[in-house]
Amino acid sequence: MKSLFILTSALLFTANVLAENDPLWMRYPAISPNGETIAFTYKGDIYTVPANGGKATQLTTHPAHDTRPIWSPDGSKIAFASDRNGNFDIFIMDMEGGSPKQLTTHSANEYPETFSDAKHILYSAAIQQDAKDSQFPSGQFPQIYRIGINGGRPELYSSLAMESLALNKKGDKLLYQDKKGYEDPWRKHHQSSITRDIWLCTLDREHSFQKITSFKGEDRNPVWATDGSSFYYLSEEKGSFNIFKNDLTGRNSRQITNHTMHPVRFLTSDNNGNLCYGYDGEIYTVKEGTQPKKVDVQIISDKVENDLIHQLKASGATDIAVSPNGKEVAFIVRGDVYVTSVDYETTKQITNTPQQERDLDFSPDGRSLVYSAERGETWGVYQSSLVRKNDKYFTYAQELKEEPLVVNSQTSFQPMYSPDGKEVAFLENRTTLRVINLKNKQVRTVLDGKYNYSYADGDQYYQWSPDSKWFLAKYIAIGGWNNTDIVLVKADGSGEMTNLTESGYSDNNAKWVLDGKAMIWSSDRAGYRSHGSWGAEDDIYIMFFDGEAYDKFRLTKEEQALLDEEKEDKDKDEKDKDSKKDKDSKKDKDKDDDKKDEKADKPVEPLKFDLANRKDRIMRLTVNSSFLGDAVLTQKGDKLYYCAAFENGYDLWEHNFKENTTKLLIKGVGGGTMFPDKKGENIFLVSGGQLKKIEIKDSKTKPIAFKAEFSYRPAKEREYIFHHTWRQVLDKFYDPQIHGINWAGYGKAYEKFLPHINNNYDFAEMLSEMLGELNGSHTGARYRSASSAPATASLGAFYDNNYTGDGLKIEEIIAKGPLTKADTKIKPGCIIEKIDGTNIKSGEDYYPLLSGKAGKQVLLSVYDPATKERFEEQVKPITYGTQSDLLYKRWVEQKRQMVDKLSNGKIGYVHVKGMNSESFRDTYSELLGRCREKEAVIVDTRHNGGGWLHEDLAILLSGELYAKFTPRGQFIGNDPFNRWLKPSCVLMCEDNYSNAHGFPWTYKTLKIGKLIGAPVPGTMTAVWWETQIDPSIVFGIPQVGMQDMQGRYLENQQLEPDIEVYNSPESQLRGEDHQLEEAVKEMLKEVQK
Repeated sequence: MKSLFILTSALLFTANVLAENDPLWMRYPAISPNGETIAFTYKGDIYTVPANGGKATQLTTHPAHDTRPIWSPDGSKIAFASDRNGNFDIFIMDMEGGSPKQLTTHSANEYPETFSDAKHILYSAAIQQDAKDSQFPSGQFPQIYRIGINGGRPELYSSLAMESLALNKKGDKLLYQDKKGYEDPWRKHHQSSITRDIWLCTLDREHSFQKITSFKGEDRNPVWATDGSSFYYLSEEKGSFNIFKNDLTGRNSRQITNHTMHPVRFLTSDNNGNLCYGYDGEIYTVKEGTQPKKVDVQIISDKVENDLIHQLKASGATDIAVSPNGKEVAFIVRGDVYVTSVDYETTKQITNTPQQERDLDFSPDGRSLVYSAERGETWGVYQSSLVRKNDKYFTYAQELKEEPLVVNSQTSFQPMYSPDGKEVAFLENRTTLRVINLKNKQVRTVLDGKYNYSYADGDQYYQWSPDSKWFLAKYIAIGGWNNTDIVLVKADGSGEMTNLTESGYSDNNAKWVLDGKAMIWSSDRAGYRSHGSWGAEDDIYIMFFDGEAYDKFRLTKEEQALLDEEKEDKDKDEKDKDSKKDKDSKKDKDKDDDKKDEKADKPVEPLKFDLANRKDRIMRLTVNSSFLGDAVLTQKGDKLYYCAAFENGYDLWEHNFKENTTKLLIKGVGGGTMFPDKKGENIFLVSGGQLKKIEIKDSKTKPIAFKAEFSYRPAKEREYIFHHTWRQVLDKFYDPQIHGINWAGYGKAYEKFLPHINNNYDFAEMLSEMLGELNGSHTGARYRSASSAPATASLGAFYDNNYTGDGLKIEEIIAKGPLTKADTKIKPGCIIEKIDGTNIKSGEDYYPLLSGKAGKQVLLSVYDPATKERFEEQVKPITYGTQSDLLYKRWVEQKRQMVDKLSNGKIGYVHVKGMNSESFRDTYSELLGRCREKEAVIVDTRHNGGGWLHEDLAILLSGELYAKFTPRGQFIGNDPFNRWLKPSCVLMCEDNYSNAHGFPWTYKTLKIGKLIGAPVPGTMTAVWWETQIDPSIVFGIPQVGMQDMQGRYLENQQLEPDIEVYNSPESQLRGEDHQLEEAVKEMLKEVQK
């Protein structure tokens, strides 16, 4: 990676260079059956262009995103997907354009695949599989539906997950690419069990399946050749995606195109053997035996996106800083800095850039703001100051001056002024604590970056001491990533430091209190500890740095009152004495004023530390452990205010140490960082995008209103996010060599598409294509569109897909669903004839009748053919998310019953849903509860998406008996009593991801038992999904790699099972599970030994 260089933010293509005949990022091209016209997507609209090139015709102009066009067999119509109703539905229009007709209405995303004949379209949607299908119920496995070109009720065409469908001319054979589970669809260059293969489905009565391709990498997107016995497809067999040809045996692959650097995408064919595809943002055609030809496309269309959009924002605040006088609040909205008055809506914009600023702090005199900004090539530290002496507030300032404080080739952010205002601390390269002297601009290192690790930007903390001579900071030392400590480090750069906590638990968020004589911090040493990496409950603790402060803090209310009374008497005597002495003396009065000024300007006394016995001066301040937000100790140390989540959301609590009382002050304040004013009367925080002022005395929360004038530059913002993404990978990817690829070259290659993208769907797809070059797991970009459309609800039933009459015939009622009320008469075989009085006619779409009905009473009119009775019942439909949970429980119960039946009750079964605390507790309960008397257990991890649980699960399953408990000869238990002591095996499949790769690898490495099923791709890497300044966009960086003891990363190291078994499509559709059957056989062998 010596060739890597920092990518500049300058665009390769300017607006002047972008001509009408040079469009890029044309996606999803599809050639018409007669080969004369190509339909494609550009900037969220559908266009057509002659196959030989020329002027493109814009068919759709709707502001929504229109994409993925497909042709009808006669070429007269084009079907496509559009999100004009909030989710993607199927629409159809004439090939010349016109008003499209909406065909589907379900709130799930639906995408067209192909026409099954002149009158019907096949499309994919994750709605509900067939009742007999044994596939794991997940949105990762969509079904194929068929719908008429005039709409109507969709029919389930295939419960099996299929993609890129291609029917032959006779309609009796179907080619498709499989989907075995999750991986970003734009990932490239990987070879593992999750990659797609081409299959042939023979459409006879029973539907038989044949796997055609066997390359370990990606084989995708099949299309039939004109002879009907061979096909073209896309493959990475020879490097980058190219077009290959093969016959139906799969043994005679031949490469057709030879593109390099970029993938060939979106292969389609016409009736004459002409192929059309996308490459590097452009459209090509080729016929076997000839050279590819680029289609020259000319696009003339109006510009639908403004360069600059003026907006007035009253929400969306993130970072916050409070001025020293408590009258102003600085904050960030969408990457720009603002300051607003606490009492009025008047708001001043401090920065106005399409890039991102963050990490705010006011100077002690309130006349300067320091913040970090990512401009040019990296993050730097900047300062904005009041210029005019008469200006007292940023909010009303007439003139501001911005200057760079630390801007160089290193990443520098998270600045903070020293309390004396002479210096600014900041983090260099995310973990090195450095200080710049504002007078001489000299920079020194205070804490070496090797003592910390930054997982997510902003996860480090530090705080200046009141005397500006010390820091409290986060500290992992060497190898303590999972058990953070707090370090006291000298600010002079000498390197003097002391690990204050050394607890072995997680200690965080230290703050100086009591004028620097103590610190408070959060720790999970006494709270509920989650299995997995999330969910630990914390408490607030205090550590005193000298014995006097410790003794004073522990005084009772009575002792404190006596001490205060004694102090008041002493102060009064001194005051009376001074008053008598200086009476009627102006000279003495002036001297007294000078003394007061001298006292006010008196420098802070240097702190002194007695650290030898510091652990004897630790106290727990919170009464109950909780999921903590932030905490503030009053200046006197008599009260603690903290945010804690016991139920829904964070509430503000007060603990009075002298009264020994704890009370709830305010519900629902939010969990942001709290900033008290100097008097301790108010606390400021930002939560849920809103600024809030908490008035302690009256226990009230007052919103701090603001009106932020924001200059939205969509194209410039996307440009910034693009370069930010590129830089983040350069800085944080787990392998510093970035898998040996030319990352700088890819940055340039994808940058050229920016002027041709005007929406976040295309933008996220382009980012994913670039990130896909990494050949890494846990990456790609995601766009979450804001949809206010009502979601389709579910009645919690499987319907008979072979029933063609009026109404919905129930095949199976899902346990614990809406139709399982104790007094219901609804049962399998019943027909739902009406919903809220509207008839459900044969062939008519009934989904609109359930739109927005989740949680609301719905009247069902039902007919029972068995009793000839008609009746009505009111039910509450559920969301598809809720139904998904019920279907998961149904799937697990089916597997448990299968194991019981096959083993005659000898073998136990447990499925680990996720690598998190809840799943561990379920697994623990099943193993040591329901399965306690079983002779062996099958631990099923198939389709587990990961988390962090490999160690806990391995320990749970690796128990070895060393003693028994037998009071008076009665056996009552084993030791260890909290581990599984009998044989076990682990089931796994291609859809195991992340820590669901890590756990089976750990299980095998520790030789606990056998792995059974399909190979698992190497994805054991920890990810950070980073939200962008446009919060609808996130992207992932795999940044913490796990190495085995030979130094090999588990990333891209496939885990092979001890016994390899696959479930065929036929067996899956019949409800069988060969992998589970093999696991039962193996465990029966074990218990017979």
